Amino acid sequence: MAMGSERESIAAWRARCNIDTSKQIRLVKLAHMRYQHPDLNEITAFLQDFGLRVVKKTADEAWFRGYGTDPYVYYARRGEKKFLGGTFEVESYGELEKAARLPTAGEIREVTDAPGGGHMVTVFDLEGFPVNLMHGQTAAEPGEYPTSIVVNNESEKPRVRKFQRFTPGPAAVYKLGHYGLCVQKFQEQVDFYTRTFNLVPSDILHVDKDGQKNDVAMFAHIDRGTDLVDHHNFFLSANATSHVHHSSYEVHDYDTQHLGHQWLAGKGYEAVWGVGRHILGSQIFDYWWDTAGNMVEHYADGDLVNEETPVGHMNAGDETLAVWGPEVPSYFLK
Repeated sequence: MAMGSERESIAAWRARCNIDTSKQIRLVKLAHMRYQHPDLNEITAFLQDFGLRVVKKTADEAWFRGYGTDPYVYYARRGEKKFLGGTFEVESYGELEKAARLPTAGEIREVTDAPGGGHMVTVFDLEGFPVNLMHGQTAAEPGEYPTSIVVNNESEKPRVRKFQRFTPGPAAVYKLGHYGLCVQKFQEQVDFYTRTFNLVPSDILHVDKDGQKNDVAMFAHIDRGTDLVDHHNFFLSANATSHVHHSSYEVHDYDTQHLGHQWLAGKGYEAVWGVGRHILGSQIFDYWWDTAGNMVEHYADGDLVNEETPVGHMNAGDETLAVWGPEVPSYFLK
């Protein structure tokens, strides 16, 4: 169930917000992130220590993948530090054509230099953030999946004469899970994203002021009907400045994540927050600054939702961020 003192069905939320699903661009999944970095070699070293591996690299560009079937989950281009947007796979080429008719859209372009190929169009939101849409990529062969550990608890002990042994190293990334933006025009941006795309709130946070509930954050998932999807693939947070908050990448389990955390710390990278467990989404988290000052997250053990999961409404506050873990740093919320 969604968490919060109030809940409403997705159908009721759509009716209340007057959402016309026939006009939406149909997203399938979040595919990869795009960033510009001043030092391509420096960010390459960091991302490898973070748990990604290089698929292709030139003097000015690099593509990184996890062990899932996405051809890449992170694209880096040499240049002044810049956020180049999240990238969603859409259902058909026709969805790209629909997107290209939006007033802030560029032209559809064939992706000839990147692993997997495909076609892409970029749309800009109300504050100038790019949203990239792709179709026609060729999936990659999956890498080797980690072995799931067998856990003994106080009453069930299935692991007999088998020992837990782990190899230190990066927390291998499986896929991209979500990213989020801090925005100044919060309600207008919520309207833009939920009307333009098949994004549906999983949870909405509000603050009480003068007897009114003012929404300040939205955790949204891609609506795929009865199919189960991550609790959130995208989130928005009201802020005095507009900027990307972080992007988040799934790893296998709790032990993998701790080993990766230890590995990054040993390499001298700067941790932001974690390890801990979130409340909304339930995932175990650890956040890091990359070499250009972007925030990135590992996560494991996240919630799944679908159209039968009601939208949750609850008060915003530090207590909604984590059920256990270090105290949230003040700069995490900025």
